[in-house]
Amino acid sequence: MSTEEKVANHYTHGSLETAILQSLAADGKDIDNLRIRDLAGVDEFHLGRHAATVDFARDLDLSAGLRLADIGSGLGGPARHFADSYGCIVSGIDLTEEFVQVANSLTARCGLADQVSFRQGSALALPFESGSFDRTTLIHVGMNIEDKARLFAEIRRILTPGGRFGLYEIMQMRDGTLPFPMPWAMELETSFVRSPDEYRLLLEGAGFAVELEQDRSALAIRLAHEARAKAAGGQRDQGFRTLMGPRAGERSSNVNTSVEAGLLAPIEMIARAV
Repeated sequence: MSTEEKVANHYTHGSLETAILQSLAADGKDIDNLRIRDLAGVDEFHLGRHAATVDFARDLDLSAGLRLADIGSGLGGPARHFADSYGCIVSGIDLTEEFVQVANSLTARCGLADQVSFRQGSALALPFESGSFDRTTLIHVGMNIEDKARLFAEIRRILTPGGRFGLYEIMQMRDGTLPFPMPWAMELETSFVRSPDEYRLLLEGAGFAVELEQDRSALAIRLAHEARAKAAGGQRDQGFRTLMGPRAGERSSNVNTSVEAGLLAPIEMIARAV
């Protein structure tokens, strides 16, 4: 089995849409006419959640009509935000067929199918024409991709000259052994966390100039503390548990502990295609 097949299997739930819709209905949502905010607890699982997406979108300098490719689009939360808040035309791609199906379904239920679409495919062989996008995004995806040089070359290929590539990735900040399982991998075999220095070097080699870099650990730590306080009061993050399964708590704890210890950090970079 290839690494990509193992990664897709890792994320496949089997009945994810049913679980999400049942959870939403139990909360009193109209599942046939959803709003973006109805999905806040189920469609963005990167560190910092929706708050990080909002800041990230602002830093990308988005505007109506821009063509944006979201690589590793998951359940589509960020893509829908880019379209709904800025008027972008978004194409998402993800390895996991179930994620693609659920993302398209949720998008249709939100009335955004004319602006946002998702398809299954590999980030290492993007099914898009060269120079066909003004922006590209990568949110907590690179941890599952070993060949980042090829990844960045593909992203540069589909961008227009001067287009911007925004990435928001978990990176390793110092030497140390990662505790597994993590949200993106149950063991080291499919985990490819790298340092900001390596990301910068590979981006430059692919034809990008990094214009912005910032560590979003403070936001991630604050939200993790808030989530723990809610859990102590009996409010569990059901969305995360639905997606991640019975070891969700352990996986979440491992990544949050690693960020608080300074071993890992969620890093945002904005790079321009030169």
